[in-house]
Amino acid sequence: MKTPIRTCGNLPAPEALARIAETLKLLAHPQRLHLVGLLNRADAAPVHELVAALGAPQAVTSQHLNLMRRAGLVAAERRGKEVWYSLADRRALKILECVCNQGGTP
Repeated sequence: MKTPIRTCGNLPAPEALARIAETLKLLAHPQRLHLVGLLNRADAAPVHELVAALGAPQAVTSQHLNLMRRAGLVAAERRGKEVWYSLADRRALKILECVCNQGGTP
């Protein structure tokens, strides 16, 4: 006897699933997931603080943030000479929470 396939309710349209898959691919990087977690702790953070907390070079951190900004996951705001980032899409946080609830094991 076959076990019925469990789904997450009503599946979105194929186009929406494609966008979801792109977001999941974007977040499938430990430094990007770390940035989501860091931005969750603060309403907004300047890039130099994110660089220090991430422990990655400024150029690498900026590349990650730029990809996430273009995807609509984070927002950027210039304040004087600094760029401050914040979460623009809380669904990224839900994905991080789901991953963390799994204890990091498949």
